[in-house]
Amino acid sequence: MVEEKTTVDMETLVSLCKRRGFIFQSSEIYGGVGGSWDYGPFGVELKRNIKNVWWRDIVQRRDDIVGLDAGILMHPRVWEASGHVDSFTDPLVDCKNCKKRFRADHVEDEVCPECGGELTEPRLFNLMLKTFLGPVEDDASLTYLRPETAQGMFVNFGNVLEASRRKLPFGIAQIGKAFRNEITPRNFTFRTREFEQMEIEYFVKPGTDEEWHQRWVEERFDWYVKYGLRPEFLRLREHEGDELAHYSKATHDIEYLFPFGWAELEGISNRTDFDLRQHALSSGREMTYFDEESGTHIVPYIIEPSGGVDRAALAFLVDAYREEKVRKRKRVVLSFHPELAPVKVAVLPLLRNRPELVALAKEIAADLRLHVMTMYDDTASIGRLYRRQDEIGTPFCVTVDVESLEDNAVTIRERDSMEQTRVPIPEVKDNLLASLGTV
Repeated sequence: MVEEKTTVDMETLVSLCKRRGFIFQSSEIYGGVGGSWDYGPFGVELKRNIKNVWWRDIVQRRDDIVGLDAGILMHPRVWEASGHVDSFTDPLVDCKNCKKRFRADHVEDEVCPECGGELTEPRLFNLMLKTFLGPVEDDASLTYLRPETAQGMFVNFGNVLEASRRKLPFGIAQIGKAFRNEITPRNFTFRTREFEQMEIEYFVKPGTDEEWHQRWVEERFDWYVKYGLRPEFLRLREHEGDELAHYSKATHDIEYLFPFGWAELEGISNRTDFDLRQHALSSGREMTYFDEESGTHIVPYIIEPSGGVDRAALAFLVDAYREEKVRKRKRVVLSFHPELAPVKVAVLPLLRNRPELVALAKEIAADLRLHVMTMYDDTASIGRLYRRQDEIGTPFCVTVDVESLEDNAVTIRERDSMEQTRVPIPEVKDNLLASLGTV
């Protein structure tokens, strides 16, 4: 009998991530860096898989979206035109007693959450990280590490339009790093100073923007469900008027029920024509689209689905986590969607002291590596090897045993059900590829 526990606390998840090589504290040997994390061997594969399926679904399988990879460093006037220099701020307070700093909107009762001391009056703190270009650190060389990937798509609107010859509606997609000098990074990889975004800027005719906004809200919600997030742990939240960003006509957040509560996974905003008009005004360059139907130049409206790779990875980790009792012993499983699982197949010899079994297992693993991410492991007993693969979310294990030398077959074990099937070795590859949905 299997009993299942469907929730996980952050302490347990953080421990698993470190133990199994998903996520490590950045610069840990020097005490770590707040708001910065390193993705280990399985974490980097999880992130890569999330980005790959997003890019495939958004760019490869659509004919109305093209890709872009804009630079992290941009002209400082970009951030003046976008409003980030003046408006990208958080209210900051200091404790007069312990001297720690907090975001004012994260403090209750106007007292320090650490020591109960008196707080200063709030002051605005710009979240952009400054840097300098060239050998001289002065105002003329000042620029910023981008706080979002969106502006690179806006300033390249004309270049992409001319090169791709797209007609409205069309989009530009980008995956890339962004940086924010968060006052209080928290909740593991949820709020960090360095993170990765998956963003779409979808350009539409004015008047069709509300329809497209709703379509993108529904499509992006369904995408998370498709890859394994349980619908009951997802919800949509519309921004109230007083919380809308300065560029937004309407915004909906897709929120996930993390162990620390409901929080934003992805935002879908109707940015109107704010960005293109601002950059046209600031640069003196035309940012319009010639509409053949009306015979006029128009400034497109923009619908922006903006999600975080790191937040998506955290949500998929949380949602995949299972604790089960199997024959009165605890089994921890990460039930990833097969396309997101860091390792697709593990090949395990039953006895590592039998050279012929090891050789056969390595031969099978080498063949499978040509098609899917495959791991070979002979460093423990078969029971422990299974549990190790369960904890990193591997969908299938292939066990090579003594009988394999006689019947030329192996045992394939499925992660979630633990069911085992005997399969002839010549059929293993096709059997696994079909089960993984890659053929």
